[in-house]
Amino acid sequence: MTDAGDSDLGDFEDPGAFDAGGGDRDDGRGDDPATTAAGSSTDDDAGAPTDATDPTDPTDATSSSNGERGDGSAAEQDGDSAAESGFEQFAMAAAEAGTADALGTVTVAEGLRVAEDDEETGVTVSITVDNREDVRIGTYLIVPYPDGEQLFCRITALEYAQEFPADDASELTARRRMRTGSGGFTEADYKYLAELSPQAVLFSDDGELSRRMVDRVPKPGALVRQADDADQIKTGLAIPEEGVFLGHLSVGGETVRTAAEPPTVDYRLSDDYVDGDPLVFRHTLVAGGTGSGKTHATKNVLRQYLGRTYETDDGRDARAAVVVFDPQDEYAQMHDDNDAVGDEWTRRLDREGIQHGGHDDTVALVPKEAGVSYPGRGHRAEQVEFTVPFSIIDDYDMPWLVAGASLNENQYPALTTLLNRFFRNYDDGTYRQFLSFLDDPSLKEELHESGRVHEATFDAVKRRVRGVPSGVFDQDAKPITELDTTLVRPGGLTVVPTYHLSTSRAKEMFVLAVSALLVDDKLSNSPESTRIDETPLVLGMDEAHNFLSGADNVQARQVVTKFTEAAKQGRKERLGLFLVTQDPQDIADPVFKQVNTRLVLNLGDEEAISAVNIPPSLARKVPYMEKGRMVVYSPDNSEPVEVTGLPVCVTRHGE
Repeated sequence: MTDAGDSDLGDFEDPGAFDAGGGDRDDGRGDDPATTAAGSSTDDDAGAPTDATDPTDPTDATSSSNGERGDGSAAEQDGDSAAESGFEQFAMAAAEAGTADALGTVTVAEGLRVAEDDEETGVTVSITVDNREDVRIGTYLIVPYPDGEQLFCRITALEYAQEFPADDASELTARRRMRTGSGGFTEADYKYLAELSPQAVLFSDDGELSRRMVDRVPKPGALVRQADDADQIKTGLAIPEEGVFLGHLSVGGETVRTAAEPPTVDYRLSDDYVDGDPLVFRHTLVAGGTGSGKTHATKNVLRQYLGRTYETDDGRDARAAVVVFDPQDEYAQMHDDNDAVGDEWTRRLDREGIQHGGHDDTVALVPKEAGVSYPGRGHRAEQVEFTVPFSIIDDYDMPWLVAGASLNENQYPALTTLLNRFFRNYDDGTYRQFLSFLDDPSLKEELHESGRVHEATFDAVKRRVRGVPSGVFDQDAKPITELDTTLVRPGGLTVVPTYHLSTSRAKEMFVLAVSALLVDDKLSNSPESTRIDETPLVLGMDEAHNFLSGADNVQARQVVTKFTEAAKQGRKERLGLFLVTQDPQDIADPVFKQVNTRLVLNLGDEEAISAVNIPPSLARKVPYMEKGRMVVYSPDNSEPVEVTGLPVCVTRHGE
């Protein structure tokens, strides 16, 4: 490879030593009449008459016998043309030597500058004719420095500019092109310029390729090549070599290809303690509209976490458990193999170290609601029913579970007063017992006369509590509080399906009850469950906007406060939230701010795109993302990139 810092042309010789007329200059421009006439004779016969000149014409420049130029000496003009032609032929020939893989060169015509402020940085490359179809917005390029370091860049703009001082917007030009039908366009008549955004300087550090911030400007004329080395690309974008597989690097929807085998560049999420805590415990968001492939992508990512181990506070290595709340009854399919993953795909996945195949340790933990049955026909995972005991409100301090969305700031304290009084008398009291408790007229009178709960407030609370779906609490199944070792299993996947439940309120209550139990046991200094406390946990919540919204009511604020605290303590407690949604704008801001990694698939809503808060250059691409393609924005992992997920689901997916 030619070093861009060394001149490819060597020391220029006298251009006149080259035969100006001995070879045609094929630069794609066609024959310029003036150049052709000037270059049709050599220096020796430059002054000889031709058919185009009349020696008797006193106005002809060649009639000057005293050698004075007059209005232009033909000999001098032909000599100059020959010199220029010779110089350009030599330059073109020399420039082609050893540069077959170069796309073009750095130019100073548009300025050449790097600065601390990206908006003041300007690096422009002139792309040669043969390479113009190979570059796209987002293409990654390498610009070498003379000392062997390299500037890793990304194309941010492409433009044509006039090569010659001509006006191609004239009426004559337009009509001529319209008449030919093809437009009459000649590439070499135009410059093709690419504006670059420098990403990093690559250098060797004791034989290891490393990166640093851009701190030097490339040389004018430096050769520019497309980045086709996986190590260069990963280092330039700060992509970890090891970690959780998310997909393959792409640009403009096309997978980046390299000279390596496999030719793709795998994108991985840091999952070790070398540069801090594993990013799974700094939380993940998957956002995408209907049909974008977000469930497919989520399954593929969650499958990678099953079986991974993490260090605990006491120094042990413990396998992570994954719990997923499933609104569409899709995730229990992760127990089963995908028949579409045949031998060829199996070899490809194994070669890249991608976990695949159904996960045997998968349990569908099914909420039991009165009068409702769970079909469970779409998978072969084990099914275990559970109920939510009303006593969970006391055990885990969640009065908001029966508050609903309509209690105001005055009514909520009244509810907590009533619940505390009830559980002092009924240690493991049920929902039915609580309703009977509220029906006692002497209780209402006592609290009103003592000034603790106004009678109107008492009646309002009573109405709200009776509005809770009656079939949620205390059903004929094992209480979730006694199923902690089933709910959380090291290396296991637990799916909580809610598709079969009768109302959105019932779904909300089951999801919030179980998730709050998990969060409380992870954060508590005196947890109810040692298993939950000691096991690294990935908590997946599909349609998260339905449960973690920023609604202005008491219940929403209580839930958001709990999950915000969980998100803040996640790294310490080995708890990772994995939120999946098509409406990211509806997730409460305090929770959203704690999410470090965002996988953004196709979103058509401008408000949703704005909410995910990714760089504008990538946000503009989101509405055009094809199924399975995504923007990955994870500031603590890498530069923002486009990624294409696997076209096959590594477990069963769909019918």
